[in-house]
Amino acid sequence: QLQASGGGLVQTGSSLRLSCAASGRTLSSRVMGWFRQAPGKEREFVAAVRWSASYTYYTDSVKGRFTISRDNTKNMVHLQMNSLKPEDTAVYYCAAGVRTITTMIRVPSSYDYWGQGTQVTVSS
Repeated sequence: QLQASGGGLVQTGSSLRLSCAASGRTLSSRVMGWFRQAPGKEREFVAAVRWSASYTYYTDSVKGRFTISRDNTKNMVHLQMNSLKPEDTAVYYCAAGVRTITTMIRVPSSYDYWGQGTQVTVSS
């Protein structure tokens, strides 16, 4: 299972830290990712990290503002979000990919497990 937390309502320029706790079958995953979905839009890739190495991946719109990290000892993945903008408003989901390969790391369908989502709202 995946349990996401840390969302909230903040002002433009603020920071939030999302966390995702992995347990059970999700511990066998290769990749952990964060996606987001705004009202009326498709779910989009935000960031991903591999459990076994420090490789990280980001969508262009969050590079330099968001940082994904993992804590293998606690089976946690975090998404530090700085300089938040109103366009970052969405429900954020963490996901685990068992066999996700690098070329598919930005594709939602390549992930096997999903958390329940946490709302992030950035006011202008």
